[in-house]
Amino acid sequence: MRKGNVKPMKNFYLTTTLPYVNADPHIGFALELVQADSLIRFRKSLGHEVFFNTGTDEHGQKIFEASERAGRDVKEYVDYYANEFKKLKDALGLSDDLHFIRTTDKHHVRAAQEMWERCKKKGDIYKKAFEGLYCIGCEKFLTTRDIENGLCSIHATEPKPLKEENYFFRLSKYQKDLEQYLSNGEAIVPAWRKEEALAFVKDGLEDFSISREKKRLSWGIPVPGDDTQVMYVWFDALTNYISTLGWPEEEGDFKKFWQEGQVVQMAGKDQVRFQSIMWQAMLMSAGIKNTNQVFYHGFITSGGKKMSKSIGNVISPYELVKKYGTEATRYLLLRHVHSTEDSDVTWEKLDEWYTAGLVNGLGNLVARVMKLAEQHLEGSVGAADVRPMPDVWDPIEKFEFNRGMDSLWSYIQDLDGLIQEQKPFEVIKKNKVAGKKQIQFLVTEIARIAKHLKLFMPETSKKILQAIEENKKPGNLFPRLP
Repeated sequence: MRKGNVKPMKNFYLTTTLPYVNADPHIGFALELVQADSLIRFRKSLGHEVFFNTGTDEHGQKIFEASERAGRDVKEYVDYYANEFKKLKDALGLSDDLHFIRTTDKHHVRAAQEMWERCKKKGDIYKKAFEGLYCIGCEKFLTTRDIENGLCSIHATEPKPLKEENYFFRLSKYQKDLEQYLSNGEAIVPAWRKEEALAFVKDGLEDFSISREKKRLSWGIPVPGDDTQVMYVWFDALTNYISTLGWPEEEGDFKKFWQEGQVVQMAGKDQVRFQSIMWQAMLMSAGIKNTNQVFYHGFITSGGKKMSKSIGNVISPYELVKKYGTEATRYLLLRHVHSTEDSDVTWEKLDEWYTAGLVNGLGNLVARVMKLAEQHLEGSVGAADVRPMPDVWDPIEKFEFNRGMDSLWSYIQDLDGLIQEQKPFEVIKKNKVAGKKQIQFLVTEIARIAKHLKLFMPETSKKILQAIEENKKPGNLFPRLP
């Protein structure tokens, strides 16, 4: 269908971040998943082989303390929440290509320890006593750049003074290498996040702690050769991006998708230092190819405020699916949440977007056209060959999911306006030949919309195409809200 700019066959690897399992899934991670899923479907439509990864980050102090507050065994606790995240695959209608990794998986533990050994062999890991301010939310010691008015700039909590002996990674050693890596125009999307990362690196890098004393935190992967320490959660968790591919096995999926393929990561805007600086330095140290590109999306706020359980403005992806359905949830997140900027989402706005775009928009258009086709056409018009919509497809390559959706809905509105202007429902009564010709054109354009809709709302696309094949009006695609 997309004949003009088809790229050569390529192995494509895409991973989301791994969310902590110290709370239920939130709408921000659901956004990341459906964005990634649309990109995977786009790549598959070009004939590319794909590997799609997500999973759960299950070690660390936050999780250990959360399990204690809940009065539950920590393994039982992470098993429960890992399953809550795993259920998002069906709830959000994600591709069958999705792989799900847990950082408690035995293979991942072995991979994290191998990453440690390789970095240590390179001379990039050393042990020293350290005293500083520690943020439990960030799971790291803070620098002066991380603190505003005495509080962590991300969590707005007061860091705790902490003194202990840890292992450190020589991040400072890779300053020039990271500057060169980040200077690549495609290393980070959007461009201003790349400038943010470059500025941070050029300002000078400090080595960072990559372990914790086991007597203070037992819930973690043991440091090879030192049973008094466990790995710092970030050093452990970041390795999932290659352990999911079978690494440290050098052949198979790791060779095919990481070493020889295009590697793309997705993350929230607060992840730049971890994904594009710390992780890339770890790869350099271990002698492994760097990520080709990292895309950073914005945050979802509600009522102008960051979502918080204490405020009561948290929106669960499962609540979205329960109220609007899977396909409508995908629509709401992909069209009405900006791909890179922060977006404000409330239940009132969601109701408005659902009704305007789906009930009165796509759903009404398909019902009107297919009712005319069922009444006045003898058989199916067919949907085998449809003209491409570059304004819908091209933005996906640039991670501009909302722009691609806006282009598609703009055409839906144009087609609806054409019906009002030409009135095929009246023409057919006076001139059957002319009326049938108009209806056939409308069905063909509905098929065109449905084919492009497959990237965003695959089940809706399937229902529309099936209705066209059977030449009958489909059931109510998007019921009105009660």
